[in-house]
Amino acid sequence: MALPADLDRRVEAVRRFNRFYTRKIGVLGAGLLDSPYSLTQARVLYELAHRERPTASDLVRDLGLDPGYLSRILRGFENEGLLARVASADDARQRRLTLTALGRRTFAGLERTTRQQIAALLEPLPEPQQTRLERAMDQIEGVLGGDSPADADGAPAEPGYILRPHRPGDMGWVVHRHAALYAAEYGWDESFEALVAEIAAGFIRNFQPARERCWIAERDGRILGSIFLVRESEDVAKLRLLLVEPSARGLGLGQRLIDECLAFARRSGYRRVRLWTNANLAAARHLYRKAGFRLIESEPHRSFGHDLVSETWELTL
Repeated sequence: MALPADLDRRVEAVRRFNRFYTRKIGVLGAGLLDSPYSLTQARVLYELAHRERPTASDLVRDLGLDPGYLSRILRGFENEGLLARVASADDARQRRLTLTALGRRTFAGLERTTRQQIAALLEPLPEPQQTRLERAMDQIEGVLGGDSPADADGAPAEPGYILRPHRPGDMGWVVHRHAALYAAEYGWDESFEALVAEIAAGFIRNFQPARERCWIAERDGRILGSIFLVRESEDVAKLRLLLVEPSARGLGLGQRLIDECLAFARRSGYRRVRLWTNANLAAARHLYRKAGFRLIESEPHRSFGHDLVSETWELTL
């Protein structure tokens, strides 16, 4: 059946871009980045490194892989000593997947090579062209809805958001939206705005890219949320300034931001992640508990124009 002319032209445009980009980033060879692993194997390694003990069913569902094909990949990883299976604490019949120390070192090597390859692709481009490329990729991801939740029929319910590193101007948004939202929702005064401004300024002044990061969630050029991970010591990182806009609540964005933050903390070699919050921030506390944080200290205090109870939470990685 012939396609309508406009759709046929667009199909060819997408195929042309796919051929160009796969050649450009070198994924057509037998092994990704001159490694012994295919693109699919490398993606499964990525998921195992960034998730907290998923099941094989989780990977089949989220990656759209054939169960038999995934089973062969996982069995190969086990034979190489990259993967271990452990009984689920909730259901002994389920086996959860985790990378061994060798598996994490193997993935770290692939990750390092990938980042170097992409850096080599970007560095020859002038800054305006790098920005243009980044925004074009953001738009493609947003239009195709890569991170959007599904409705009852499996169709995307919302345009997808993207997560990106901070850019000039983002800290102003972080300070403004924290101040405005916490004033509207909790009645906190401008002293909270001053605290957020100090944290944001300190992050920029002392930024250590290898061990610190800010994630900005964005859709169609509009910022939906943020989170920061900052170094406290060699072994301890701090999660800071989690915020999700009211219009983006219900998308799972808060959990996604926390998950990205913790995955980066693990890759960076931290052993623990701490955070400071207040007992009245029920939605945030629920997300922290769900992610595995535990409350280790609480103390009454007078701040931001209110009597509050501060809380310190900690997660062992």
